Amino acid sequence: MSSAPLLYDATHTSHTSAQTGIQRVCRRLFEELYVAGQAAPICHDPFMRSWRALAPGELAVLRDGSGGTGKSRGAKWTLSQRYSGKIRRWVGARPPALPDSAGLICPEFFSSKVGAYLPGLLSAVTGPRVAIFYDAIALKFPELTPPGTVARFPAYLRELLLFDGVAAISEDSAASLREYWRWLDVDSPPPVHALPLATDRPAATGQLPTTSTLARILCVCTLEGRKNHLALLEACETLWREGLLFELQLIGIARPDTAGPALARIQQLKNAGRPLLFNGSVPETELHAAYRQCSFTVYPSLIEGFGMPVLESLHYGKPCVCSGRGALGESAHGGGCLPLDSVDSASLADALRRLLRHPAEISALSAAARIRHLKTWPEYTAEFTTWMQALPRRA
Repeated sequence: MSSAPLLYDATHTSHTSAQTGIQRVCRRLFEELYVAGQAAPICHDPFMRSWRALAPGELAVLRDGSGGTGKSRGAKWTLSQRYSGKIRRWVGARPPALPDSAGLICPEFFSSKVGAYLPGLLSAVTGPRVAIFYDAIALKFPELTPPGTVARFPAYLRELLLFDGVAAISEDSAASLREYWRWLDVDSPPPVHALPLATDRPAATGQLPTTSTLARILCVCTLEGRKNHLALLEACETLWREGLLFELQLIGIARPDTAGPALARIQQLKNAGRPLLFNGSVPETELHAAYRQCSFTVYPSLIEGFGMPVLESLHYGKPCVCSGRGALGESAHGGGCLPLDSVDSASLADALRRLLRHPAEISALSAAARIRHLKTWPEYTAEFTTWMQALPRRA
């Protein structure tokens, strides 16, 4: 690949402290490319109505999320950023020139406003132009997806046809995208390459002491309909009523559009005195501590494009109870997980009961987790750039 850097569209992630799966991927892939001098971060400025390089403050947000806990998924543009863009547009200033590049990476689920300006950006890039595709959940489970995402999704899938290649985060996601384009009867779509994600290695700090004598089950994921928290909460209530002693810790942003029922049930259980810890979103240091302190994890999601918390759990040597179907089944394959045919409340209760009553099985699964080779971000980045470099330019 050319010595020139790759343009890297971080329009959303450079303006949010959220640490959802997409933001974590965007930040980690960028960091690997950036420290190697291979990435030039850009954004679409909606106030300037043009593409530009990131300002230093935006670069800091992209690289570390400004140290925030990600209380909101939305992008936040400062007054200074708003006024600067509008003034440049009002006075007719020419958009700043983008740096010379060897290609373009779009790692986000881009908005309709960004999508409308993509053709101009794509035409200005001479090297390979690629996007990352996460999942087709908005098509498969529209009733569990925010209405705005459902409405946006068909246009987004058509915009992906403009790229030279699409890197899907799992075999399941790749198959879903190819199937949708076949259903549209698209001629000569760009190649879709399944490139499963990496996860971060935890710091070698060992097991942290806990102030509780109870076993602790950890669940890390956004609170939204498809994550299936209601089934998990009912499963845990069943076990608490049976007299099993354990704590449930939930970590994740609550989506205001689909998290209402789960939030209400959490409050009911806490009011009833159940040992339930709901931390919302937390800084990375607290997240790592939670993984180290738990006995095992549970990821009750109905459907995922990948399921990063499953592999994060395994990185800490902690077993994970999750679905054995689709992309989650891909992540669970290889040891350290307890995969389920169904993640309804009864199946979850059976699995959690089994592990809580048989610590030896937790130990066996932990041992299996520790010997798995889990892809690192340097490995993922090398795979990504090698694949990207080999792509032919499409018309």
